[in-house]
Amino acid sequence: MTRHHPDSLTLMEYSAGNLTEPRALCIRLHLAECSHCRSRVDTLDSLGAVMMDQQPKVTVSETSFEQLMARIDAAPEDTSPVVETPRLSPIQKLLGDDLDNLPWKRQLGDVSVLDITDKFADQSERVVLQKLCAGGKAPAHTHKGDETTVILQGAFADKNGVFNQWDFVSLDEHDEHRPVAVGNEDCITLSVLSAPLKLTGTFTRLLNPFIR
Repeated sequence: MTRHHPDSLTLMEYSAGNLTEPRALCIRLHLAECSHCRSRVDTLDSLGAVMMDQQPKVTVSETSFEQLMARIDAAPEDTSPVVETPRLSPIQKLLGDDLDNLPWKRQLGDVSVLDITDKFADQSERVVLQKLCAGGKAPAHTHKGDETTVILQGAFADKNGVFNQWDFVSLDEHDEHRPVAVGNEDCITLSVLSAPLKLTGTFTRLLNPFIR
């Protein structure tokens, strides 16, 4: 069960088709396993279609956005069962291999990475798979820009709580954390970064000039 979700504005941008392809992929992976967010996107899609049909008659007030968000939050949750489909099929289609068989490269300590930015044409953002070995700790860090992450396998914990498979995480320069993999399997995430992360540990910060 997913416990961490995209916010309303992010779902609205997704519904409107305004997200980059890597960030939209993170949303799609989350939606495949989250009936709550699927219901909200369905509502947004329906409202968008109505607004397009009535576009010449629509007037927008200063409170329109707040009213729209309240309507979405008040919509009943879709409790229909999830149709079983092969897990990670979008990732497997993108990479052509299983997560465990990818050419991971050790980055720092317990963290390995695989840069897949070249899978997305004409993208200014960096797209990476990150693997934190079971029980391992990532270096303390913050971010120089925005980072969107979805957990593909396993789970990690930080000061904000526990993030399980298919949970959605959005961070920026105001967030500092040190993820720790929990459970008995490696934690693998897909992250989209608008700028490099910034190490904040006493010694690891010396490596910042070498971090992409």
